[in-house]
Amino acid sequence: METDLLAELRALKHRVPHLAGGLVASVDGLLVAHDTHGTEPSGLAAMTAASLGLAQRLADTTGQGDFRESLVRGEHGCVATYAAGGSCVLTLLAHPDVNVGRLHLEARRSARRIADLLADTLAPKESRESREVG
Repeated sequence: METDLLAELRALKHRVPHLAGGLVASVDGLLVAHDTHGTEPSGLAAMTAASLGLAQRLADTTGQGDFRESLVRGEHGCVATYAAGGSCVLTLLAHPDVNVGRLHLEARRSARRIADLLADTLAPKESRESREVG
C-alpha cells in the first residue's frame, strides 16, 4: 500500500508545478506515507491532525458539514489539507507561485484515489472480493 501511496504523491507532484511535497496521515496524526524533502514528516502529520480537529470543529459549528479541505497561505507558500476518506488526510506543501486552482483540482482527485487505495487495503477480504465480482 505504501508504494501505491508514494506513487500517487509523486504523480501529483509531477502534475502540479511548484508543489514541494506531501504526505498521507491518519486523522489521529500517524504518518502513513510521505514525499516531503526538507520537512520532518512525522511532526507535520501531527500538526495536520491538530489543525484538522480545529477545521472540523469550525465547519461543524458554522453548519458547513463534514470537513473537505483547508488551505493556509504563508509568505513562503501554502499548506493544503484534503480529506482522503474518513480516516486519512492528504497534506501538501506548495511554493508561493503555485496555481491554487490547479492544486485544488489535482489534489481533490488524488485524495479520492488515496481514499480508494486505503479502502481497498483496509476492507475485509470478502468485502473486496464481492466488489470485484459485482
